[in-house]
Formats: sequence, C-alpha cells, structure tokens
Amino acid sequence: MSALPPLDAFPITRKWPARHPDHIQLYSLATPNGVKVSIALEELGLPYEAHKVDFATNDQLSPEFLSLNPNNKIPAIIDPAGPGGRPLGLFETGAILIYLADKTGRLLPADVALRYQGIQWLMWQMGGVGPMFGQLGFFHRFAGKDWEDKRPLSRYVAESRRLLGVLDGHLQGRDWMLGQGEDAYSIADIAIFPWVRNLVGFYGAGDLVGFGDFANVQHVLDAFVVRPAVQRGLAVPR
Repeated sequence: MSALPPLDAFPITRKWPARHPDHIQLYSLATPNGVKVSIALEELGLPYEAHKVDFATNDQLSPEFLSLNPNNKIPAIIDPAGPGGRPLGLFETGAILIYLADKTGRLLPADVALRYQGIQWLMWQMGGVGPMFGQLGFFHRFAGKDWEDKRPLSRYVAESRRLLGVLDGHLQGRDWMLGQGEDAYSIADIAIFPWVRNLVGFYGAGDLVGFGDFANVQHVLDAFVVRPAVQRGLAVPR
C-alpha cells in the first residue's frame, strides 16, 4: 500500500482539499494580514495553493481551520517541505514571514544586525500598526462609527497618527524600511505597507489622520503597491 500524502495528517485539508499537495497551502482572505503572506510568496516565487477562508460563513471558526490555527485568525499555512523534509503548519503572520525568509534566504538580510533591525520593524507592525489601524477602521468605518462616545475613535486616530509619524521619520532618506536600493526590501515592508494602504484606502481614514503630512510614507507606499508581486499578492485568494 502506498503511503498517504503527508498533508492528509492535517484535518484542515478535509475542508479545503489540496489539489497540489507538493505546494505550500495558504488559508487566507484578502485582508491586510492575509495579503502579507501572499505577497511574500509571490515575491519569493514559491509555489503555493490558496484557499479562501470566508468570514461570511465563519470558516475561521470551523473545526478544520481551528485544527491548524486555534486562534481562529487568518492567514495560516502548511509547508509540505518543511524543516527536515517534514510538513510544517504555521499561523501568525510574523512567524510565517520569518519562516519564508529563512526558508529561501531572501527578504531578510544575512547580516545579523540588519536582520534584527528588520525583525524589530516587523514586531513594530504587529504590536502597533496592525492593532491601532484596525481599531481605527472599526470605529471609523464599521459599527463603531455609530457610538455616541467618540473618545475611542479619538484615541485610535491620535495613536495611528503618532505611528505614521514614527514611520515617516524613519523613512527619511530611505527607499525601504532597511535602507536604499532593491536589496533593502524586506518582510518589514511587506508587513507594514498593506496596513498603510488599507488605512487610507478601504478604511477611508486618510483625511482623518492627516495622511498628507507624511510624504515619506506616501512615497514608499506608492513604490510598494506598483511592484508586480505585490499586485498579484493583493488579489489572493481570488
């Protein structure tokens, strides 16, 4: 009897069967967090298969999805060719981005000091930009806009503007988060700029935070969104 494909050991594949079990399996939605990983996969040229986790039908709460990510958030991946040739499942975008960079030796500098500078800005996005921009979006665009108490919105506007100021100051004289030139492009950029794009685009909060004051951020955002791999990754899963 032939051995079962390694992905059969993951219950999530019962809900989202793998057509290409030798490819990285991506379980995602085209949100700022979701597209971080699809953009990285496109930039790295890694073969992958995308599966849509539909929030409208609570796919993220299904037993199959929870078997891979008990925190019920997208994205998550399975790499059939993980460390030692064994399949590896991962959730949390920071962990996934570092893993993909290490797997390929790209999108993080080999220089140890620069590597940790990239990781520090990745953590800055995860701990600050994502949560603060996300809360601003809730209180500005979604249900929170109907709350009579405007103090939560004011708090998240102020903090988002502060974070944009930090980012703008850092980008002075830089093409990307880690410096000048194509070699400076890294997972830090891939983590940060989908959230900036979402803030001024989908959330429609550009005027609210005074985005026009942050010319360096706008310049790098413009360079980011025209990258072919970014354009492809933003449309995943279709």
